[in-house]
Amino acid sequence: MLTAVAGLNWGDEGKGKMVDAIGGDAEFVVRYHGGGNAGHTIVVDEGKFSLHNLPSSVFRPGTTSVLGPGMVVDVETFLQEVASVVEHGCDPARVVVSDAASVCFPFHRDLDAAEEVRLGKDGYGSTRMGISPAYGDRVMKKTLLVRELFDDENLERRLTSVLDWANSRLTTIYGAKPLVVAEVHDWVTGLREQLRPHVRDVTTLLGDALARGATVLAEGQLGALKDIYFGIYPFTTSSTCLTAHAPVGMGVPWARLDRVVGVTKAFSSCIGAGPLVTEFDTETGDRLRELWGEFGATTNRPRRLGAFDGVATRYGALMQGTDEVALTNLDQLTGTGELKVCVAYECDGARTTSFTPDPAVLERSTPVYEVLPGWDDDITGARSYDDLPAAARAYVERVESLLETYVRFVSVGAHRDALIDRGPRTRS
Repeated sequence: MLTAVAGLNWGDEGKGKMVDAIGGDAEFVVRYHGGGNAGHTIVVDEGKFSLHNLPSSVFRPGTTSVLGPGMVVDVETFLQEVASVVEHGCDPARVVVSDAASVCFPFHRDLDAAEEVRLGKDGYGSTRMGISPAYGDRVMKKTLLVRELFDDENLERRLTSVLDWANSRLTTIYGAKPLVVAEVHDWVTGLREQLRPHVRDVTTLLGDALARGATVLAEGQLGALKDIYFGIYPFTTSSTCLTAHAPVGMGVPWARLDRVVGVTKAFSSCIGAGPLVTEFDTETGDRLRELWGEFGATTNRPRRLGAFDGVATRYGALMQGTDEVALTNLDQLTGTGELKVCVAYECDGARTTSFTPDPAVLERSTPVYEVLPGWDDDITGARSYDDLPAAARAYVERVESLLETYVRFVSVGAHRDALIDRGPRTRS
C-alpha cells in the first residue's frame, strides 16, 4: 500500500501533522523531494518539533524514516536534526538516507543567499537554504551524490570539478572569496562517518518492502502551487512537489500510488513573494498572524494570510490527484466572525472558476467571495464530526463542494490527536 500526503496550496498546510497522524501504521515514511527548507511542525507527546530534513514520522517507534534520492541533503543540518530527535527517544537506526540523493553543500546556502541579495526587491522569497543552487547543480552534473562522499579514490577529483563550477559563480557574479578544495575535503571527511550508518540503497530497501505488501507513505514538501512545473513560476521551489513524482523521488519509479491525501488549511497562507489573490489587508493580516502564530517553521518569517481560495485549492487538488482532503487549522477560525471563501476570480472583466498559474494573470485577478456564518464554540476538543457546531460543519462542506473532493480529515488543534476522521467515503 503506497499513500502520498501532499500540499494543495503554497506550503505550510499542516502536512507534517497529517503524516504523523495517519502514518502510525506505516513501515516506511519517505520524503521524496526538497531539502532542509521544509518546515513540518509536529506536536507529539515528546514535545513540539519543527522538522526540516526528516520525515514527520520520526517519533513513530515502528516506522523507518527515509530521505529519498529525489532530495538534496544538507549533511550538516541533517546530522544536527538527527541528534536532536535522538535526545527525545528517536531510534537513529530508523533514519535512512538514499545513497543516490544529492549533497546540498554549505556553499549552496551561500550561493542561494547571494542571489537573493543580488535580486533585491525582485527576489523570490527564498529560504536561503541552498535548495535552488543544489538542484541546479544536480541538473548541471556539478554536485556530488551522497555515495560519492565515501569514494576516496575519486573524491578529490570530483570535488575539484564541483568547486571550480561553484567558484566561477561565487567570485565572478557575487564577488565572494573562492572555496578551497582542501578545506571542503576536510569538511567531507569530518562529517561522513557520522552520516555513514544512515546511508542505504533505498531503491532496493523500498522495492523489497512494496513487493511484500508493506505500508509505505510518501511525504511531500510545500504544495502544488510551488511546484517547479505547475506552480506559480518563478515563485516556486526548485523541485517537483506533485504526487505523480513521488515514486521517482522515493527511488521506486515503477510503483503506483494507491491513495493521495491532499492537505489544505481552512484559510490561505503563504511565505515568499508572488501573487496571493485572497490576501487580507495589512491590518487584518497582522492581527490574525499574531493571534494564530502564523510564522514560518524554517525561517520564522511572517506568513502572508488570506481567505480560503477555492479556485486555487481546487487546482491543487487536481494537480495532486487527490482522493481525500485533510482540512487543517479549522480551530483558528473560531471567534473570527463571518468567514469569506473565494468561489471565483474576476479578471479582465470576466468571471472564472478556472485557475491559471500565470502570475501576470493572477496579479490582475480579484476574488469573488461567498460569506458564511462563523462560530464561537471551542472546537479543539471535538473528536467526531457531529461534535462540531453546525456553522463549522457547513464551512467544511462548502470547502468540500468547491474542491469536488471528499474532506475526510478535519484538524482542530496542533497535537496529533486533535483530529476528526470522518472515515472512508461510502459510495451508493
